[in-house]
Amino acid sequence: MSSRPLLSLLFLAAARCAYADATVPTADIAGAADPAGLGRYAGSLIVDHKVKAFDELALPVSTLEPVGDDKVDRNNNRLFSGKQQLALEGKLSRVVYVLPAGRSPLEVLRNYQQVAAEKGGRSLYECKADTCGGNVESGASHGGSEQGVINYVFPADQINPESFSNAACAVDSGLADLRYGVSTFTAAGADVHVAVLTFTLKDDLYCKALAGRTVAIVATLEAKAREQNMVTVKASELARTIADSGKIALYGIHFDFDKADIKPESAPQLDEIAALLKADASLKLMIVGHTDNQGAAAYNLDLSKHRADAVAATLTSRYGVAVDRLLAQGMGAAAPLASNDSDAGRAKNRRVELVKQ
Repeated sequence: MSSRPLLSLLFLAAARCAYADATVPTADIAGAADPAGLGRYAGSLIVDHKVKAFDELALPVSTLEPVGDDKVDRNNNRLFSGKQQLALEGKLSRVVYVLPAGRSPLEVLRNYQQVAAEKGGRSLYECKADTCGGNVESGASHGGSEQGVINYVFPADQINPESFSNAACAVDSGLADLRYGVSTFTAAGADVHVAVLTFTLKDDLYCKALAGRTVAIVATLEAKAREQNMVTVKASELARTIADSGKIALYGIHFDFDKADIKPESAPQLDEIAALLKADASLKLMIVGHTDNQGAAAYNLDLSKHRADAVAATLTSRYGVAVDRLLAQGMGAAAPLASNDSDAGRAKNRRVELVKQ
């Protein structure tokens, strides 16, 4: 008798001992709460809850379509994007609910849309299953196929690390009857966008307890100003650091999400770079763009180069810096300053560097 089947059984047994299978939840996870301004569907329970004081969220508001023929994400899924897409920044909350037995994804979505309407809001977009575009049957960490709406509402790096837990099973099992809707309303003077993704879970091996249950992922983005924690580096400090180290990393140049468009709040840092170049007429700089490792390497390399080009072009057109004093380069995620395994690390890696030529 071959020992391979026995070894496979022992491996599966060990895996199940290391991680607890999903169970029907009986209470919210500790510390969880509904998003501000929203209630919950009666009887639903929270299995995952994440809040960030300031973050970005991209929400498709049209059918997902392929982005080129060779662009893939970090899980080797072909990139899909909506021709119409919201790029939002502010207080971000993601809450994952498991609904009572017998509730449909459509019923749950309609209830959230009703709440937004009662607050004077409106529905911006709605789709179901194949009309959403992309992959509508796989969980958040699927790979080797196509991106789907779930990759926008609940990216794979947000999955609870405890395999086979209720939180992991709810977002990473097979999906059926997917529904997606985006609504907006105003609360306490702030614009609030609500993305609701609902679906029924398929019968996956270690998630059987939740098979057939409807899950609702509710992402809310409350527009608010970013805390100004990154200090603009003055021209004198730029000169000193470049003289000592040959380069300096800057975090005061901001771009639109997933684009190379420079935001207006970048002006103070651009002013200081221009002052540096004016004070030292012999100085030539490489403008080097860097990203984190989210997304495909080739895509990030291209994005970082376009961002560096944008900075160089702005210094030339707005401040009159000679073209031959600037060289734009893109490094993508190839030169991280910190681990990309945490939000803080990824934030440190997203930067523009000035390097002396």
